[in-house]
Amino acid sequence: MEPVISFRKLSHYYGRGALRKQVLFDISADVFPGEIVILTGPSGSGKTTLLTLAGALRSLEEGSARVLGQELNGARREAQLRVREKIGFIFQQHNLLESLTACQNVQMALGVGTPVPQDEARRVCVEMLERVGLGHRMGYYPHQLSVGQKQRVAIARALVRRPPIILADEPTAALDSKSGREVVELLHHLAKSQGCTILLVTHDNRILDIADRILTLEDGYLNSFSSRLAANTGHLLTAFAQLRHRGELVRHVASLSNQQFLEVLEQSTIELEQFLRAIDLGNQGAAGALFDQVLEAVTLKIRDFMRVDRCSIFLVDRERGMLESRIAQSDGGKTLHIEIPMTRGIAARVARTGAPLNVAEPYLHPDFNPDVDQETGYYTRNILCMPILDRGRKVFAVAELLNKNGSDPFGADDERAFREFAEPLGLILENRLRLEWRTAKIEAQTDLPSSAAS
Repeated sequence: MEPVISFRKLSHYYGRGALRKQVLFDISADVFPGEIVILTGPSGSGKTTLLTLAGALRSLEEGSARVLGQELNGARREAQLRVREKIGFIFQQHNLLESLTACQNVQMALGVGTPVPQDEARRVCVEMLERVGLGHRMGYYPHQLSVGQKQRVAIARALVRRPPIILADEPTAALDSKSGREVVELLHHLAKSQGCTILLVTHDNRILDIADRILTLEDGYLNSFSSRLAANTGHLLTAFAQLRHRGELVRHVASLSNQQFLEVLEQSTIELEQFLRAIDLGNQGAAGALFDQVLEAVTLKIRDFMRVDRCSIFLVDRERGMLESRIAQSDGGKTLHIEIPMTRGIAARVARTGAPLNVAEPYLHPDFNPDVDQETGYYTRNILCMPILDRGRKVFAVAELLNKNGSDPFGADDERAFREFAEPLGLILENRLRLEWRTAKIEAQTDLPSSAAS
């Protein structure tokens, strides 16, 4: 698949002579059809400059930028105009014409390039305004619209010609949290329905989860999420928080090399304590969701690292006398909920004794419980079951590795390999339980009568 935007060794400068300053350094990146790519980074890092270069709004100085197959470095003005006609632009300031209605502002975009007949133009504009939820405001002037409604008009104007590319520069910066979220979700939905590619610059961490990929500009240098994560593990949880939906988080953790993953996992345990102390009480739910996603991504990476079919994590509930799955996947990739009595099963024995258990032929082992296989339709060939200890060195969870790849059963090397994960995995899980305890305590206090709570 050919990229619709391709940068190669692109550099850019401002000023001349002694005042000449480089703002972009050797940028290379591709954006593919249908992708939503977010470009983030500190103020002054060159994000808007890169966006304007991609949009043929600024002349290239060094390197290459190919947009929709057109090389922009050295391109004639006519070629640059043809590229711009195929791009929808959305800026922080909506840039609506105050003397025109919402419908007329959108219709202005249809006058670019090949004009559309008047009747057809109005029909298309009305339809687009209805799609952004402003069908009842099409005759309103900008001063009669809220800031969020103006930005919706700007989105309609950018999309009305069904361009293959949308370039958006801080589209939520002037909006409050609710309006910003509504606008970006609308942009996401409409662009996906039209098969449009989006390159979006933002400082707004609340909208990063719409991205297929996140690129980061820092001091004029471009990094992918994965390379930044590997090079800067000290910000692991902050980076994870930027990709909140499960698929992206799992993919990025899976992209790390085994050595990078071990380094990231070790460093993450250091930051967990600080992270829990830093979050405010109103963010307990979001933090819990983040921890669950981190735990799932780490467990899937351990599964791949250990070359096994499944890796399940069970919590030990001694009051109820049960093991309860925290992470367990089915063949379809869905998370299962499994409860096992402490009196029966391989994992139950490990929970009771605290000793690892390596079982080459489960169906011949007296502690093996075939009920789970029967309920799920799975067939267990071999098992490596390992205890996970809390700070008091007590077993509070069990990791169960099922069906090692190949024909050989688990060996001593597998036990040693898993022990590298055991402590950091335990800390992630233990801190998740601490967060649940804090949340439950807060909710219990909230439910108390005012006299009791005081």
